[in-house]
Amino acid sequence: MRLTTQSLKKQLSIQSHTDSTTTPPRLPRLILAWLAGAMFVFALAPYHIWGIALLSPMVLYWLLLPNMSNWRAFWLGEMYGMGLWSVGAFWLYTSIHTYGDTPAALALLMIGVVGLGMGLFHGALAVVFNRFVGKQPLSFAGLWVIQEWLKTWIFTGFPWLFVGYAYTEQAWLTSLAPLFGVLALSFVSVLLSASLIEVTRKKYHFFMLAALLLAVSILLWLINPTWTTAKATPKLNVSLVQGNIPQDLKWLQEYQIQTLAIYAGLSQTEWGQDIVVWPESSIPMFQTDAMPFINQIASTAKQHNSAWLTGIPYVDMQAYDPKIDQYEPFYNSVIALGADAKGLYKKQNLVPVGEYTPFEGALNWALPNLMSGSMSFRRGAAHQAPLQVKNHPVGVAICYEVAYPDTTRHNAKDTEFLLTVSNDAWFGTSAGPLQHLQMVQMRSIETGRWFMRATNTGVTAIINDKGNIVAKAAPFTRSVLRGQIQARTGNTPFMIWGSYPILLLASMLIVISGLSRYMAKKP
Repeated sequence: MRLTTQSLKKQLSIQSHTDSTTTPPRLPRLILAWLAGAMFVFALAPYHIWGIALLSPMVLYWLLLPNMSNWRAFWLGEMYGMGLWSVGAFWLYTSIHTYGDTPAALALLMIGVVGLGMGLFHGALAVVFNRFVGKQPLSFAGLWVIQEWLKTWIFTGFPWLFVGYAYTEQAWLTSLAPLFGVLALSFVSVLLSASLIEVTRKKYHFFMLAALLLAVSILLWLINPTWTTAKATPKLNVSLVQGNIPQDLKWLQEYQIQTLAIYAGLSQTEWGQDIVVWPESSIPMFQTDAMPFINQIASTAKQHNSAWLTGIPYVDMQAYDPKIDQYEPFYNSVIALGADAKGLYKKQNLVPVGEYTPFEGALNWALPNLMSGSMSFRRGAAHQAPLQVKNHPVGVAICYEVAYPDTTRHNAKDTEFLLTVSNDAWFGTSAGPLQHLQMVQMRSIETGRWFMRATNTGVTAIINDKGNIVAKAAPFTRSVLRGQIQARTGNTPFMIWGSYPILLLASMLIVISGLSRYMAKKP
């Protein structure tokens, strides 16, 4: 059947006419929605059961098909989101309870509150899907992509648990990532999920479209286009130092000198490597307090012709303005020192509460006693020059800002390899650090760049331009990961246009579906 404008309009305006009296009782449906969201965690690391990434949205789509009130649709979406976040992000419990000294019951309650809040994204998706657009796979997939994107910037963003990450090691689908990013993978997967439901209803057009997109992805995988090219220079020998400093000791003043001694001791045998990397907060004090130590290590690195890259809290004394600030601005940063190394990168995407106090300035008038003693990291500029290391420009992402696709692509432009430093000790032995590593792999695929990942407790790793882990250190060990990285030049299409094409497609599908539904209702 030929897909004409009229037939497309008809498909986009498809509504379910299932009698609401035939739907199951509300409580079982709500429980099923919660379970559907909760099961998604098994699609991600460390489980890697990517088929669940198809099944989980499929259940929500099926639940939302019958005629129902907007309120009922909202709670189906909300329960799905609560299950997704309260289980998928349960690693937050470790940081809240173990390292935040929060009682277990209260920590569990806080996880529930996080799930309730983040569930609003799927709750809104369900209402729009139920009230404003045609109930069909294209609008559902479009709405899904939009709500994932909204998570990257609302309240500074929490861009976690995207469907596309389930396919990080599935090259037959990640071939789309250098073109349109992780959101494109989410779109194709959710479209296929919903289309399979429509197949059971003897509606095949959507499945044919999903199959076509899959065919394009598989063809790209087989062709294997070269988006970036290896630079005609020798590979660089690198050492990534993993100090394994306990989180409850890391920031204690009496343990700071010991922390510095551990990293200095681990690095003694590494000077002579092209690059030596220390992770985020490996120097647990401002550079103004650690300057003698920094000068000593930088001098040692330079003597052995090594570049030294380290995470450090950086105080910008020159930017202090007593008229507007109560203290000198400071940043979570990475600095390049030693031989053929220079530059400073300041983290852009800060963790709410963890790195800054939301609405700090706005609340000073209302809560002067509470807010007067608070100190927040300052956000780094959106456009920063890359580090210069061994005659190579290097892009940087600090900790969880590597979860932001568009931030990383901006930082990767006109660089030759990438660095991310992190301290995942906050999350203990949970799935959080492994999910975090998956995101780094996806950023490598999107940018066509090698990644060095140095962490305090793991997973320290070297990742190639295809997202493959070529070397990694055992987590929760005091060790050094040695390996080589390759400099690459050129920009992938995603680095040029970012997520905008897939967002535009999703928005168009939603608008067309909404207009089609509106026109179909007109007498």
